[in-house]
Amino acid sequence: MGLFGRNNETTTATATAPVNPELAALTGEYAIDPSHTSIGFVARHAMVTNVKGSFTDVAGTLHLDGTDPAESTASIDVQMASIDTGSADRDGHLKSADFFKVDEFPEMTFRSTKAEALGGDDYRITGDLTILGTTKPLAIDLEFNGSATDPFGNERVGFEGKAEILRSEWGLTWNAALETGGVLVSDRIKLRFDISAIRSGS
Repeated sequence: MGLFGRNNETTTATATAPVNPELAALTGEYAIDPSHTSIGFVARHAMVTNVKGSFTDVAGTLHLDGTDPAESTASIDVQMASIDTGSADRDGHLKSADFFKVDEFPEMTFRSTKAEALGGDDYRITGDLTILGTTKPLAIDLEFNGSATDPFGNERVGFEGKAEILRSEWGLTWNAALETGGVLVSDRIKLRFDISAIRSGS
């Protein structure tokens, strides 16, 4: 997003977008607050309904540069065993060799590579998403939710975002055919991001 990204290119969007004074004041180092951060997903189940879930163990660091977004970075690590869909049986299946193989691949990671300002509070961050040892680019549309000082004196920033992936591109190919046609689990997965980060340095 406009505060994230790391590349040697200067995109047209980041080069021409005016500096937002509020964002410029936020320049600094931040740590993701796992207790107020969620990375969620939505998958179509049996062709007729949605199953929602999230990963509850998320860590990461941000370097935000509100004056020159191309100098910002984001690094996020997700513990795959923290998956929670509200069903212990389903969570166990998702952790198994059919899906995430958490014993062999315990983490999912995202490393930003580029950012674009889309206007207003809307941004796009592109980076490398690694699942099951496979790394592919992912673009996330983000909205900057603002900044605040919480009752404990922490300076916080908040973002929410969304993206879509085809899970098969990361080697997540398990499925089951339905008698009525179609498959049990959709290939297309919707991702949802709610991120709260605390300033940890200047």
